[in-house]
Amino acid sequence: MPHASETPEVSQDAPEQDEGVRGTRWRRFALVAVPGFVAAAVLGGMTTQGLLAASFAVSGDSFKMSADSLVGNGFTQYGDVATSVDGTGRAVGLSTVNTAELENLCMSSLWDMPIGQATLVITAGASTPVEGTNLVIDIEQLRGNAEFSEIEIGRDASTLDKADGGQGPAGGFGLQADKITVSDMKMTTWAVTSGSLRLSGLGLSIKPGAHECF
Repeated sequence: MPHASETPEVSQDAPEQDEGVRGTRWRRFALVAVPGFVAAAVLGGMTTQGLLAASFAVSGDSFKMSADSLVGNGFTQYGDVATSVDGTGRAVGLSTVNTAELENLCMSSLWDMPIGQATLVITAGASTPVEGTNLVIDIEQLRGNAEFSEIEIGRDASTLDKADGGQGPAGGFGLQADKITVSDMKMTTWAVTSGSLRLSGLGLSIKPGAHECF
């Protein structure tokens, strides 16, 4: 399947990436930026469309997502490259879903800080499913039990038409389905964007040490 306690002081300028700190300043920037991202999503302020998913530089670290179930309508996926700010590219399965519901969602990012490791943990949807539209995910790895309806595998990526904005390059390998259901989902991803995201029962915490979703 187919891309935020104590807060360190940061500059308003773009984060530096000196060799000596191995991306620590970028992680500090993320510590401030992620809560703003979540608030914008909850308020429905995010209007990113599918084709814009690969237009921003990803951070130097992937993060983890898990859910008891994901149910999506209108699904496409094709191979793409997620590029970080230093120009490093990573192969991903760029997955687009028109509408999605996720039960018991967990998102986590493990950071190396000057005081040791810390984990950003976001949870939602324990009682009411998380709802997303125009969801785009840069997937590195996915595990779970999946079921597809009306699936097409090996279709040219430029002709995919079951998710809005979910088309890839001509000649590329693509797949799509009317509906996708994944239970016991465990995913590693580099980026997630959504036209809107309703996080019912949102919880956000920064925990010392390693406390990833799985």
